[in-house]
Amino acid sequence: MTDQPQTAADTSQPAAEPPDPQAPARDRRALRAVLRWTAVVTVFAALGAGTAYGITRMDRTDVPGLATESDGRWAYPEITRPPLPSGSPRPLAKTNWAKSHFADLRALLLPAPRGATDDKGLRVRDGWLATKDFLAVFQAQGDRDDANQLFVDYGLRHVAARGWTTTDGTHTRIYLLQFDTGTVADTVYGKFTGYDSPVFAARGAAATEFDDGYPSAADIEDVQRHAYDEVKPYGAEHVRQAYVRAGDVIAVVVQSRKGTAAAVPFQQTVVLQSELLD
Repeated sequence: MTDQPQTAADTSQPAAEPPDPQAPARDRRALRAVLRWTAVVTVFAALGAGTAYGITRMDRTDVPGLATESDGRWAYPEITRPPLPSGSPRPLAKTNWAKSHFADLRALLLPAPRGATDDKGLRVRDGWLATKDFLAVFQAQGDRDDANQLFVDYGLRHVAARGWTTTDGTHTRIYLLQFDTGTVADTVYGKFTGYDSPVFAARGAAATEFDDGYPSAADIEDVQRHAYDEVKPYGAEHVRQAYVRAGDVIAVVVQSRKGTAAAVPFQQTVVLQSELLD
């Protein structure tokens, strides 16, 4: 059964800004990314950059492999980047030397797919998650202490978070950590990620390995990504995790499920969150 997303006109958006001189080049890069997807066995939504700092969502039938959901992709709602303050550059624009995100970090969180149940533990009154609550991602107290010291040393500004559980029991948590500049975020990113495994073990995943099944063709230009998979035998749940850096923001994506956490929705979630931060 095909689930065709409905796209409604949004009359609440501000008037269109003058064309971005970098837009043609970015659109060409988005097109090349879509073409690369045709060579990947698992194909899912690749969103191109549009004008006015919004994502133009393609219909599923417009791109090879997107006609059905038989490959396990989740049905996400229409995804749109929040508008930038007037005169502010995109985070990865050449004119943005600090690689700063000027949009509200909380508005850059990926929305939950249709039919999912929100994680009430990540719904806080003002939208900012306390650092200690993010640190609960890590299993060992020593790792939590070391990670917290890194945040103190490098000036963590905010943590925004969202989580949900889908009908198959897959639990997703996304955390966005913002620092003063892209350079600072890059330094911190290097202290949390290793080639074979993350530096700090996630709760429930003491032994992990580099996820070599994650298609590199899905990576977003100028966005760093490390994906990890739990080593068998799994614990109470199978845990997948990814660290993404785009400009001054580090995203941590954790998915877990009793039995096996499917690869496709994990990859889809990481790609869509990366697009929002691009």
